[in-house]
Amino acid sequence: MSAVTTPPAPAGQEQRTRPLGRLAALARAELALLVRSKGVMFAALFVPFVLPFSVAQTVDDDTLKGTGLTLGLVLLPGAIGFSLLFAVYSSLVTIYATRRDELVLKRLRTGELRDNEILAGTAVPSIIIGLAQSAVLIVAVTALLDIGAPKAPHLAVLGILVGIVLMVVLAALTSALSRTAESAQVMAMPVLLVLMLGSGMVVPLEVFPDSLASVCERLPLTGAMALIRGGWTGELSGGDILTAAVTSLAWIALSLFAVRRWFRWEPRR
Repeated sequence: MSAVTTPPAPAGQEQRTRPLGRLAALARAELALLVRSKGVMFAALFVPFVLPFSVAQTVDDDTLKGTGLTLGLVLLPGAIGFSLLFAVYSSLVTIYATRRDELVLKRLRTGELRDNEILAGTAVPSIIIGLAQSAVLIVAVTALLDIGAPKAPHLAVLGILVGIVLMVVLAALTSALSRTAESAQVMAMPVLLVLMLGSGMVVPLEVFPDSLASVCERLPLTGAMALIRGGWTGELSGGDILTAAVTSLAWIALSLFAVRRWFRWEPRR
């Protein structure tokens, strides 16, 4: 008797069963849903462009005197930070909570997608928007304020990547602790304010009192902001780089643990 052979799956079907194919399919679907949400799109696309230049009005040469920083070296990392906060963190908090309340996440778990693929695929459109905005802001601020090329570009790239990962896991954690999509937006506000005011985005930590600066240095986004600014100044020492990286990675690990433990895939009753 001849052995029975199973015909190969069609190319398209085989692609969909692979992790990258599943992620790409989910990301395309999420992008279509994101475009329909006008409120989320407005916060993600326009707020990061407006806030940095309004913040520039609060920082002058007298404020930066003695820090070795210029307005451009404060504004550029801050602009990238605003993009991370609003294009990635704030939008994803709403998206995760909304998809959970609409039972989208629960239905996705019944298919081939794994839990980490669902969270990552849902985040892909927001990540792309954040990266694109960061690139545009870098070009715009560099041209307007004549900052020049980064002296340590690898630090800037590392800071942006670490910041994006951190914002994704913090968004998942914030939505997990929120009862509804509406309460998720409220819960995200204190986080936004603390990270904006305490991570060196609006005012550099160099002008803070030492006791307050030491506390702010341990906030989740401070390490990423230090790496991004250090990418342009080139003045971070090896110890400073290690401290910034370890602080950021510690927050990522802690947030991942919390997400694995408390993230909910269906509405809270």
